Formats: sequence, structure tokens, C-alpha cells
Amino acid sequence: MKRLGFDNERYLNAQAKAIISRVEKFSGKLYLEFGGKLLQDLHAARVLPGYDPDVKIKLLQRLRDMLEIVFCICADDIERGRIRGDFGLTYDAASLRTFDDLEDFGFSISAVIINRYHGEKSAKRFMDFVRSRGIAVYTQPEIPGYPADVEKIVSAEGYGANPFVETKKPLVIVTGAGPGSGKMSTCLSQVYHHHMRGQDAGFAKFETFPIWNLPLDHPVNVAYEAATADLKDKNQVDPFHLEAYHCVAINYNRDIENFSIMKEIISRIGTNGSPFAAYRSPTDMGVNMAKEGIVDDAVVREAAKQEIIRRYFRYHWEFKRGIESKDTVEISEKLLRKIGAKVTDRPAVPAARAAAEKAKESGKGHRGIYCGAAIALPSGEMVIGMNTPLLHAESAVILHALKKLAQIPDQIDLLPESIISSIALLKKDVLGGRAASLNVEEVLIALSMSAATNPTSAYCIKAVKELAGCDMHTTHMIGQGDENGLRKLKLSLTTDALPTSRGFYY
Repeated sequence: MKRLGFDNERYLNAQAKAIISRVEKFSGKLYLEFGGKLLQDLHAARVLPGYDPDVKIKLLQRLRDMLEIVFCICADDIERGRIRGDFGLTYDAASLRTFDDLEDFGFSISAVIINRYHGEKSAKRFMDFVRSRGIAVYTQPEIPGYPADVEKIVSAEGYGANPFVETKKPLVIVTGAGPGSGKMSTCLSQVYHHHMRGQDAGFAKFETFPIWNLPLDHPVNVAYEAATADLKDKNQVDPFHLEAYHCVAINYNRDIENFSIMKEIISRIGTNGSPFAAYRSPTDMGVNMAKEGIVDDAVVREAAKQEIIRRYFRYHWEFKRGIESKDTVEISEKLLRKIGAKVTDRPAVPAARAAAEKAKESGKGHRGIYCGAAIALPSGEMVIGMNTPLLHAESAVILHALKKLAQIPDQIDLLPESIISSIALLKKDVLGGRAASLNVEEVLIALSMSAATNPTSAYCIKAVKELAGCDMHTTHMIGQGDENGLRKLKLSLTTDALPTSRGFYY
């Protein structure tokens, strides 16, 4: 059983109290920018063992009576089909999924803001669809000179040209599809409009990472740098906070670099005398009580170290696929050295590589390719799998892991070879596929069908949920059918991304 390093209840109590206090400071109208993921924050769950990936929405449920939600998305992200790596969905599709997930928790979106909109056709289709579902949609163009030209920004031609989004509740959660969705700009635009109407309103930021009151080189904060290496984010000591309070606080470069501009924007909006104008550092703007939830520092340090290794493998894999830059891979390598970690410190890595060697020595594998995979179970036990003409290594290790979790003896087959061969025949000879071996998605479907008549398979189906959060490593490039299946199982996946053939398309 994995040790827990984070207590959700302690965190929820402290964070809810801090948010309510901030709302009260602003005469009952606060725009709270929600950084990170509102739902399924898997990064936080990985680096803070015990953290509920949906703890933010549970926090909002405690504050339900005082809040509403505004959602932002950048028009360019819709137009170019930007992908959210955790879901494998485009930003527009991931946004619609978030709307449905919020409905499941009893929330609805008050409004959707399309930022930096210049008539993009894909964004227009998205807006039309959202409006057809009864949600108000607003567009905000890019403000020329943003964020440097403060005089233009805080004027009738800047924030004043943006539509005013009507809200009724004292706490407005402003969240979005991802980084660069225009959340902060939306918040400040709203505060400007309130001021022009003679109303007081404030702005604050909800961000879990970096944790401002943990040391700069704490692995949890370094893991945040690893998570945002593609954005070139870098943690720093907040110099404004140090000067104002003689207290070390950790923030990240973009907020620190932009704070002088932010202060000028605040002063021009005209909220002098309010707590908004009293912000003396970017850390002051944040509402972050994450440290209150940490109950075992050693556990979260080790988990963060594993996340930094995982990020390195992820960037390396994406670089090989041509969707990430070499710079990002090099940043992740530097962060590994910073914490004194090696990729083999992730136990599933040497186990998977050993499995591939074992396959080679035994002559197993397929078409001269020898793949290995390994999963570290919650008990700490390691299971391995190798590729064969009928199964991908990933499929084999999933079956082995489920047998261990369900306490099924090794000699009992979950899927008779006749069933696997029949599916392989359909794939290759009937449907004309190039490969007959079964990927993870296909194996899971076959297993669920087998469970209807085979009690052993039914026991294993019940054990599927226990794979969530387990570390897994493979030696070779992961195909789409495997990646989709492993994502649904919520495994913490890494890969050496070695080629599985000598071809280009296949």
C-alpha cells in the first residue's frame, strides 16, 4: 500500500477559509483566476500522494452558494487544434468535456469567453455550438500592445472595448482550457468595467504550484518546472515579496516579470485604497494553502522526483514524434541533474528494459523487435510483459498485472489462445490490418466479453481500477490503441520510445 503524503480535508478547510476571507476583503465581489486544471489534476495527484484529482471541484462545492463559473479559451488554440496531453483531446473538445464534468458535479458555466478572437472559423463553429446549448458566449479581441502598453490597455480602447460579462455571485471562478487562455486578462477587464460603473471588485489567483512557502529547490516545486518546461517557466524567489516583507516566497518567472506592469494596471484602474491596490507582490495575489495539506514531506519529495523523471520521458517521446522541441528535453535533463536523479531511479524502467532483453534471449518477440513493459503494483511488486505475435508487450503486462491483483495463479489463462487468435485473424486476414497482435484497448474489450462466461476474467475486471496511478514503463514506441487504453486505465506511463519497426508510416 502506498504511503500518503497529503491530507485533502486539512487542505480543503484551509483553502476554503482563505478564499472566503479574500472575497470579504473586496466588498463581496472577487474574480478568482483558477490556474491549472479544475478537474482531474493528475499532476498534483502524482506529486502529492493522497491528493484527490477532483479536490478543487469539491472545494467549489463547499462554496457553491456564493460562486459562478466563467470559462476562457483562446481562439488560436481552437483554430490550430492544440492538444491536451492528459486527455489526448483538442482544447475545444476538452472544454466541452469539462462542461459535462461540471454538470455531473452540479455546476454549470455562466459564460464562455473566446479570447484573442479575430474571426477564426473553427472558433466560430465552437461558439455556435456552445450558444445552441444555452450558454452565453463573449469574444474579446487581442489588445494591441498587451501587456506593455498600459495606457492603451486601461482605456476605452483596451479593456473598455471588451464586453462586460454580467455575473450575479460574489465569487466568480475564471478558469480555462489551459495556459494562455486569457483568464487574467478577463479578470482584469471585468474589474475595470466594475470600476467604470462605480463598483468595487477584486482579483486573486488560485494556483497550486509552485507552492509559495516551500523552498525553491524542493522537489515538488522543481516538478512544477518540469511540468511547464515546454512553456520555459522557471521558479524564482519573489523579489517583491522579499523586499516588502523580508520573507522568502516562491513564484514563477512570468508572474514576477509582469508584476510591475500589473501594479501599474491596478493603479490606472483606479482602485486605490482597496485591498486590490495594496498587493505588494505577485505572491500577495495568490490564494494557495497547499502546504497545509502536506502531512509527510519525505513521501511527497519521492513522488515529485518520480514525476520529474516521468516528465523527462514524456518530452523525449514527444520530441521523437516531432511535437516537442529539443530545448524542452534539455530543460528536463537539467532538472533531473538538479535533484540528483537518474531515469533508472524509476523502478519500472530497468524492469521493462530487462523484460525486453529477456524476450531477445528467449527468441520471443515479433519480426525481430523485442519489446518489454513493466508495472509497479500498489504492493510494490513488479510485473513484466513481452511482445509476441499475438500480444503487444503493453497488453501482456496488463493481463499479468490484473492476474496478480485478482490473485489468479499464473498458469490460468484469462484469455484462451483461441479467442486471441480469432481476434488476430479478424484484424489481419479479414480486415486487412498489417499486424495481428492485440493492443491494450482490444485486450480490455476481449477480457470484458470473456467475463460474461468466465468467472476468472470477471474477477480481473473488478481489479482494473486498482491500476490507476501505478507506474508503468515500456521500451518501445506506443501505438494509438495502446496509448488510448493506458490513458483510460490512468496509469502513470513512461516509455523509451524505441521504434517498433524499420518503416516510416507503420
